[in-house]
Amino acid sequence: MPSDTQQRVDRFDSADTSRIIEMAWEDRTPFEAIEALYGLKEKQVVAFMRYQLKARSFRRWRQRVSGRKTKHRQLRPAGVMRAYCPTQYKH
Repeated sequence: MPSDTQQRVDRFDSADTSRIIEMAWEDRTPFEAIEALYGLKEKQVVAFMRYQLKARSFRRWRQRVSGRKTKHRQLRPAGVMRAYCPTQYKH
């Protein structure tokens, strides 16, 4: 029988999985944005990333996002209203 984490992971196609990982790595994308789009709370994103990434990559990601104010909407400075850098998506 699959675990809860595997069941959550399996419900996403490869494009969604890639986008969730990308959003989790982005400094300015709060966990609340991932929850709004994909229904994964912060703890679920952590479990998702642990399942999807290699151990070393997961440790790097956790070190990077732990305590980062921009990853939590409540901790963000009032002036930060967007979820991404204006130069991030070049057309």
